[in-house]
Amino acid sequence: MTAGGRKWGQSPIPLVAGVDEAGRGPLAGPVFAAAVILDPARPVVGLADSKRLAERTRERLAAELRDRALAVGIGTAAVEEIDAINIREATFLAMRRALLALAVRPARVRVDGNALPPADGLGLQCEWEAVVRGDATVPEISAASIVAKCARDAWMREAAREYPGYGFEVHKGYGTAAHIQALASLGPCRLHRLSFAPVKSARSRS
Repeated sequence: MTAGGRKWGQSPIPLVAGVDEAGRGPLAGPVFAAAVILDPARPVVGLADSKRLAERTRERLAAELRDRALAVGIGTAAVEEIDAINIREATFLAMRRALLALAVRPARVRVDGNALPPADGLGLQCEWEAVVRGDATVPEISAASIVAKCARDAWMREAAREYPGYGFEVHKGYGTAAHIQALASLGPCRLHRLSFAPVKSARSRS
């Protein structure tokens, strides 16, 4: 069976894909999602909610996951998509893209939170489950949380080179006091989510 034009790998073991996002709350930058299928034969020790981990630990674990997991998929939704369809739907879009990027087909999908992205068009005949606080309790979701967070942070650090002055390399687009001050003095750039209230306010004053 194919999904998104690629063949799904097959496994005799019922595989679980954990899915989580990074970047729902920031005022700037895309939302990222990751889908991770762990390999029971190559465990990664220390998985936890990415927000509870030091940056160096997150980066080390993300590298281990890319090396040891059976499959890792990353999906994004751009700022323009966030503004067009809202952050909730854009997050679901990024999650769907992450699942389509997997090279191995899961038998079960577990998503952090209390809602699931639409499954139509993914070619996945499997169980779906939303898990509140899954990033802290389900290893596959913890892994996805770490991968998504690290991938988005790296993207924002690169974006800071093109859009200096906002501090994206430090706050990653979140609405810190320094970011709000930069917005007030510089106005929004093309990475800002124009549908978010603080950005709307800064835009109206610029």
